[in-house]
Amino acid sequence: MTFDEMLYFSFYVAGGLIAGLFVKKVISPVVKRAVARTKWTADDLIIESIGKWVIPWLIALGVFLGWRRVQMDVKYHQWLENGLAVFYIFSITWIVATVLSGMTKIKNPDSEAVVRSSSIIGNIIKVIVYCIGMLVILQSLGISITPILAGLGVGGLAVALALQDTLSNLFAGIQIISTKQINPGDFIKLESGQEGFVEDISWRYTALRTGSNNTIIVPNSKLASVIVSNYFLPDKEIVFDITIGVDYNSDLQKVEEVTVEVLKEMQQASPDCVQNFEPFIRFQQFGESSIVLKAFLRAKTFGSQFLIKHELMKRIQKRYTEEGINIPFPVRNVFINKPGGL
Repeated sequence: MTFDEMLYFSFYVAGGLIAGLFVKKVISPVVKRAVARTKWTADDLIIESIGKWVIPWLIALGVFLGWRRVQMDVKYHQWLENGLAVFYIFSITWIVATVLSGMTKIKNPDSEAVVRSSSIIGNIIKVIVYCIGMLVILQSLGISITPILAGLGVGGLAVALALQDTLSNLFAGIQIISTKQINPGDFIKLESGQEGFVEDISWRYTALRTGSNNTIIVPNSKLASVIVSNYFLPDKEIVFDITIGVDYNSDLQKVEEVTVEVLKEMQQASPDCVQNFEPFIRFQQFGESSIVLKAFLRAKTFGSQFLIKHELMKRIQKRYTEEGINIPFPVRNVFINKPGGL
């Protein structure tokens, strides 16, 4: 390489760097402001993903143009062209994989909430796109992909036999997502008693976050075969009750009126209560030491019921005391038969 050729090569590389910085610093902000005004949220992700490769693309273009001014063996030019082709194909593959995977987690344009999605969806999309990109790279290098596809068919059978448990969890995870009966963010309870918010559904397991901020790991195949209670379906609102016992000498009509008044006061005072719900009580049974009733309210979410119960019990106890309604202690009479009548 002569001095002039090296100089030309440096000018082209520097030109590519300057052009990349100009696009990154001047043109890119203008484009971002323009797409920010559109309702389609995916265009922001597309522009952001492309923006990460603008400078490397233009530098690579400068290297290619500068290298063509250098006099050397044709095979070296061919190597450079193949390397740049691999670089551009890989970068485009990365952008497509990132955009398609990211589109499963973009914001809902009609609300401030982020659309929750499972990582298994994004991972499957990335694997498919990267596999296609790898095949395109091999084809661009002149490597026939037909034997590879045939080998994948035979090798896939062997892999399927060796990874039965893994594939079982994978397909169970896909089944869970496709039925949409369990979604990230839902609060669920397993028949074994474990409960928590669904953090993620991955290719192998589903992660639940408990109220104590611990994580429960449930294999997808197990989750698909057990009875699950989803407290967020068909909606997040939940009707809950608290059990109360009143004295047998109580005026039940007064008990009902006072309890409903307290329920309505609690409903108005708590933002976690559903306001258009009509609170009510139902007498359940004649217990051992009290008449048992249940008071019903509706909460916006499963988790919010606990604070409502906490405040509601304090209000009921205070109001019952003011109204002279007695909540009796458990009482049990024990008769002892003494031998000989003594």
